Amino acid sequence: MQPRLLVLRALGLGDLLTAVPALRALARAFAGHERILAAPTALAPLIELIDADGEPAVHRFAAAGALEPLPRELHGADTAVNLHGRGPESHRLLLATAPRRCLWFSHPAIAGSGGFPRWQADEHEVARWCRMLCELGIPTDPRELGLRAPGDGGAGRPSALARGATVIHPGAASAARRWPPERFAAVARAEAAAGRPVVITGSHAERPAALAVARAAGLGSESVLAGRTDLAELGRIVAAAGRVVCGDTGVGHLATALATPSVLLFGPTSPDEWGPPRGGGPHRVLWAGRRGDPHGERPDPGLLSISPEQVLDALAGLARPAQAATTADASEISSEIPASPASSARTSLPS
Repeated sequence: MQPRLLVLRALGLGDLLTAVPALRALARAFAGHERILAAPTALAPLIELIDADGEPAVHRFAAAGALEPLPRELHGADTAVNLHGRGPESHRLLLATAPRRCLWFSHPAIAGSGGFPRWQADEHEVARWCRMLCELGIPTDPRELGLRAPGDGGAGRPSALARGATVIHPGAASAARRWPPERFAAVARAEAAAGRPVVITGSHAERPAALAVARAAGLGSESVLAGRTDLAELGRIVAAAGRVVCGDTGVGHLATALATPSVLLFGPTSPDEWGPPRGGGPHRVLWAGRRGDPHGERPDPGLLSISPEQVLDALAGLARPAQAATTADASEISSEIPASPASSARTSLPS
């Protein structure tokens, strides 16, 4: 019977995309295993775009919610890997499936996790999981963030409208990370005036806000793709786009993964933890250099210090070489994801 590898990453879009290098490393280390990823159902269309040396990094997708008990069919894996968090809740979730062994961060509340890699605060999300695997003897390359380009959706699909366009994505999971709609509208209006097509993306719940941005920018409702796409179509839109403007949200990671030029607006969270890698593509990050509450109920003051003029200047700068990074006043910066050379293995792992 083929051995099984179970990986837990039941989080959001950005979380999945920052774990892509770790998933590729696991695919190589466990080449002879059936590899199963437990993640939210909505992410399934992107998982098939993650390959490793021409082969699927994940063989099977299993629907899972954040910290919800895993299906019985996932019990008894030969190896379970916690790419979800540091524990103890996520550790216990995996232990409940009775795997033969687990790979994870150490946590004092979990017997058997002692001696495993230690969690480090303020570590870049990509580097964190690469380092964990490297310390367990699994070589990783944190630069392996790319996805295979999604297939063409056809002339009748929303993605056909995005070819070469400026994608404006005004939404984010929390209010603290949402730049004001009227500022997105100012950027959209200037892009349209410059002769570049503009489309506005978002979820079904975000469609009213996207329509308001379009109206304020003088655009027709046909430019609003919010609420008309699933994640597969959103991937095709970003892949077809000429450039993306958004906050610190999953669409920014999607632009990085699909090598679409982007301008990313950071507020309460440092791009040193969640931003694109230095030299990893044509991406400009705007950040005031001030931290805040990423779950706050109002736009972060640092985010509000970024002006539409700065965003438009960054868009113009996508065609220019990147300048020196600073954090003085919402200036452009790029996050460097540290390399994670493999250390000697503490656990016997398959080759």
